[in-house]
Amino acid sequence: MEEEAEKLMTEAFPKNFIDYEEYPQSAEIQNRCVSMIARLFHAPEGNSEHAGAIGTSCVGSSEAIMLAVLAMKKRWKNRRLAEGKSCDRPNLVMSSAVQVCWEKACRYFEIEEKLVYCTPERYVIDPEETVKLVDENTIGICCILGTTYTGEYEDVKGVNDLLTKKGLNVPIHVDAASGGFVAPFVVPDLEWDFRLEHVVSINVSGHKYGLVYPGIGWVVWRSAEYLPQELVFNINYLGADQASFTLNFSKGASQVIGQYYQFIRLGKHGYRAIMSNLTRIADYLSDSLEALGFIIMSKKSGEGLPLVAFRLPPKEDRHYDEFSLAHQLRVRGWVVPAYTMAPHTGNMKMLRVVVREDFTKNRCDNLINDIRSSQALLEQMDRESIKRQEEFIHKHHTASGKATHNHPKFRVRSCATPSIFLLFFSPFSLLFIFFFLISEVTHTD
Repeated sequence: MEEEAEKLMTEAFPKNFIDYEEYPQSAEIQNRCVSMIARLFHAPEGNSEHAGAIGTSCVGSSEAIMLAVLAMKKRWKNRRLAEGKSCDRPNLVMSSAVQVCWEKACRYFEIEEKLVYCTPERYVIDPEETVKLVDENTIGICCILGTTYTGEYEDVKGVNDLLTKKGLNVPIHVDAASGGFVAPFVVPDLEWDFRLEHVVSINVSGHKYGLVYPGIGWVVWRSAEYLPQELVFNINYLGADQASFTLNFSKGASQVIGQYYQFIRLGKHGYRAIMSNLTRIADYLSDSLEALGFIIMSKKSGEGLPLVAFRLPPKEDRHYDEFSLAHQLRVRGWVVPAYTMAPHTGNMKMLRVVVREDFTKNRCDNLINDIRSSQALLEQMDRESIKRQEEFIHKHHTASGKATHNHPKFRVRSCATPSIFLLFFSPFSLLFIFFFLISEVTHTD
């Protein structure tokens, strides 16, 4: 972010956002941001009591999703009780490729997960399968605008149209954590938001493609009727009457200030220029990796997020996999996570590169060259040498390998973070790894 934005955010560090009476402009700035986001997502406007969008800032999309799920569950429960029916078995229909916060929401709030599983050829929900899972206990459907694994946009309109065709009154929540600030500028004609009648709420992360430092998220409902009154708490012990409908109470005002700065500073033109540039770089990286023989799993030309998900082509005599390649890239200063695809995809392995604002074309070229060099080195090493090297790198050059803060009961051997960023090693460390690799290749020869 720009220096001026950082200064404004620093000045807001001591300000408690929830204290509307002492810091009234913080609340006003939040409301302006909510209005801007609602208009961006084509929320209907009106002058009646229940017309017009309503929303709030959150610590991140996880809190935003928790609030949206609570709202859907409470509305479903109220309707069931009014009909004199049981309300003890709520369920939520969603893809098996959802982010972990959806699993948390279902477990915390005792909601059954009804999953639409991915396949080796399809990495998003199928509208037909999704609607078939709907029953009288379904509180809503989750559609993802940019999945965690491949960045592909799910067919929100397809699900909406099927619900309408079948006469099902089931709400849709769109998890636009990543795509909410991308799709409106890159593919503005794509219908995924409040233009669809069954979409009642949307979350979006400001600290992803909203271009703000962590953590800030937003949740918006198409109108006040979709936020049950029971979830809104009215208090007056901070000097004035005010309503609260967030999970946490106190939080700093810095991130809200930062989001407003970006909205005003960049405007629609600025966001469109940035997101279009990121999409072009992602397409360039995708084409380059495809030329190297990789199988591309993500979409191009704005049909998904500006990221590249890819995997090695099937080859029986190859003695390394995506995880081996990820470890080689770690030696060269990159953290490109390797992980397995969602359940029911045959344990498919993959790598993913997220194109962020600081990922320039020059940096992209450096990554492509390092991938090519890493592959060439792996081709010269035998299976045992690769295994010893991976263990060495994991133990000495990964945060997870050296971590001691996790309780032994919950500690795992390694973890993959779905993002990409640079690691900077000391000259001595890089020299040590270089001689280690040379000795392994020499030993193999």
